[in-house]
Amino acid sequence: MVLNHLSHYQPHRLASRASLCFLLALFFSLASASSSLNPGLGAIKLRHSRLLRSAVQRETSPLQLSNLWSPLENRGWKACDKHSDVPSLPEKSEGYIQVFLDGGLNQQRMGICDAVAVAKILNATLVIPYLEVNPVWRDSSSFVDIFDVDHFIDVLKDDISIVRELPEEFSWSTREYYAAAIRETRIKSAPVHATAQWYLDSVLPVLQSYGIAAISPFSHRLTYDNLPMDIQRLRCKVNFQALVFVPHIRALGDALISRLRYPQDSAGEMGTNYLQESTETSDRKGARKFVVLHLRFDKDMAAHSACDFGGGKLEKLALAKYRQRIWQGRVLNSQFTDEELRSQGRCPMTPEEIGLLLAALGFDNNTRLYLASHKVFGGGARIATLRDLFPLMESKKSLATADERALITGKASLLAAVDYYVGMHSDIFISASPGNMHNAMVGHRTYLNMKTVRPNMALMGQLFLNKSIEWSEFQQAVVEGHRNRQGELRLRRPKQSIYTYPAPDCMCQA
Repeated sequence: MVLNHLSHYQPHRLASRASLCFLLALFFSLASASSSLNPGLGAIKLRHSRLLRSAVQRETSPLQLSNLWSPLENRGWKACDKHSDVPSLPEKSEGYIQVFLDGGLNQQRMGICDAVAVAKILNATLVIPYLEVNPVWRDSSSFVDIFDVDHFIDVLKDDISIVRELPEEFSWSTREYYAAAIRETRIKSAPVHATAQWYLDSVLPVLQSYGIAAISPFSHRLTYDNLPMDIQRLRCKVNFQALVFVPHIRALGDALISRLRYPQDSAGEMGTNYLQESTETSDRKGARKFVVLHLRFDKDMAAHSACDFGGGKLEKLALAKYRQRIWQGRVLNSQFTDEELRSQGRCPMTPEEIGLLLAALGFDNNTRLYLASHKVFGGGARIATLRDLFPLMESKKSLATADERALITGKASLLAAVDYYVGMHSDIFISASPGNMHNAMVGHRTYLNMKTVRPNMALMGQLFLNKSIEWSEFQQAVVEGHRNRQGELRLRRPKQSIYTYPAPDCMCQA
């Protein structure tokens, strides 16, 4: 298998410097060969070969590893008491609220939280949100396919009324009904980050007149600021308590986590009793630590960034064609050069680059790395360098059996749900680039005081532009630049998302 030869060797065990030089030469010649295994695109060239040569030979001291894997200290904040606010249902519902949520799983997750808050503001009954089919991922999974709807309704039963579907008298209120023409019951004009007063002025009259209001689109349609604390706390309750994945997603996630922590006795196919078995064995000895890497390097991300990723003219043409088809060429970053974008931190890191970041931080080649990602743009040729830096890298495909994967294959939202679940149980989480998954995980892990590395994108872009930088200088800059970016609590500032920065709205000082 291309590029895996070197993973079987430990540099400090080699017999001589000559042997080491031979193996490094072999490594980079194989890397060059692997770049041709990218059907339909240009050859993928290593962009940072000098740094990679040093990264392959890296050694990490026991003290550095201990500091790297150590959990976060208590920061004096904790999740607020669940019973600090007295929940109360309105005496009378003003009508039914429907919301239609676009985006991927994590954008929809935030929309669900906002929908509950809006229903509370309006004293309305919430219909289980409708999840639009994403034009990129093309996944038709519904709310009940992803989230445990019984748990969702039960946790929120004292806060708002929730129904699975509309009563017969409103059965006409469907996605198709609103797509056909302008309808008086559809709210199409909800501004981004609308205030509570806007909903009372603009949506409540529709509810009172028709008994129903459908809001579409509904992404980011509720402000983060100047809301009553009970509404903010309700959003937190939805995000951190009410939204849990369906049992088979949790069971598969538990199976993958067990195989990461206990590779020596990795289970075969998951049994019906898996959750019970994993609970019973949660205290067994020999557990290994693992880090989850959200790679976020799909074709959609690469095209939208307008950056150059080293795939040559064919890759640039493929991305430009895709950009034109999806966004009709409207990509703001396309007006800047690649150097300008990188120096500003606007380019997603490639697998090669995130591998160098992880190596510089101190993760060695014995690190158990779980790759949370959809299809990687460039395929195996792009991942090869990352795999050789971290030969113990795993993914859903490598850890799960074919039968276990059958229920989620082809379902982008369910695949993302498994990755989210595994990410929430990892010792360390890191995302190669900011985005909805990154933001959701940062917020959730902050809420639970878990270590999460936030890449300094501007710093990394500038370092990668310096083609003469030596490994020692690169490593020192990376470590210094990420010293306070590993999960330290940051209080939310105005206009920032409550889902990324849960303190002080969702958290209380101990």
